[in-house]
Parts: sequence; C-alpha cells; structure tokens
Amino acid sequence: MLVSKNVSLQKGFSMQTTEDVRPAIRIYKKGEEPDDVLYWLSRPPIERIQALEEIRKQYNDWKYGPGREFQRVYKLVKRNRIK
Repeated sequence: MLVSKNVSLQKGFSMQTTEDVRPAIRIYKKGEEPDDVLYWLSRPPIERIQALEEIRKQYNDWKYGPGREFQRVYKLVKRNRIK
C-alpha cells in the first residue's frame, strides 16, 4: 500500500512524499546479512535525508520527550560607551 505524507525537513520547510508502508521482514543466517551501506548508497539522496531525519526525531523524542525543538539562545552584552 502506498501512502502519501508531508515530511518536514526544517522549521518552515516541508515536502510531499509517497512511501510504501508494507512491512518488510526477511530472515538471514548469521554472516549472510546484506550490507546496509550498499542499500543506503542505492537509495536517492532525499530518501536518505528523510530516514536520517526520522531517526534523529525518534532519538530526540526518546531522550528529551516528544515535542521538544531547538531553543533560541540570546546573550545580552553590556558594553561601556566610548566617549
């Protein structure tokens, strides 16, 4: 089954993608597993970025809780006036 979804890349940027949501399960014997690097090199760059963004989001949700985003940091500097 193909599902269309809107993927957010950065705050204010998003794109429409279509992905296959069928579960893919394969059983391999130890030592006969395919090389993950070759798989990811065969995928288009945008798909690799989307996968990386999804992993980053899952990690941040696990580590810091859902819904947290980068906070803005302001630094106030008091300067002496030059006369």
